[in-house]
Amino acid sequence: MATWQLELQPPPREPRALELWLQHAAGRILLEDVRAYAVEKLDKKLTAKARAVAEQAIDDALYGVMMVLDGVTGAISNAEQQVELSVQVKLIQKSNRQVIAQQDIMAGDEMCMGYHGWLEGDYGEIPVAKYKLEAGAE
Repeated sequence: MATWQLELQPPPREPRALELWLQHAAGRILLEDVRAYAVEKLDKKLTAKARAVAEQAIDDALYGVMMVLDGVTGAISNAEQQVELSVQVKLIQKSNRQVIAQQDIMAGDEMCMGYHGWLEGDYGEIPVAKYKLEAGAE
């Protein structure tokens, strides 16, 4: 399922809860728009064993991305300089594009730790998103 099929839920107001909620939202985006996309692209004719190996490879690759986002890996440096990636997760007011809240992923509570829960569908205590109802469904 892609994130366009989800409806964002109201964010918490308490600052610490909002930080965690934003991190879970980032995880939900990555799991839905990266992992689920890659799994969907797998050949439907794969054996169960081949599918399991392919899904593990997808999970390992995405975990590698999480390590880069956390700053565990992903920096190229010399004695004087360093290049690293920085990714922001932002809560934006759609009507005027105003940033309501934002957080640098590297400054968060570790995407690598959250990843294992996200694989199990755990996106925190305060819901980030719910599935949009299909037309005509209740």
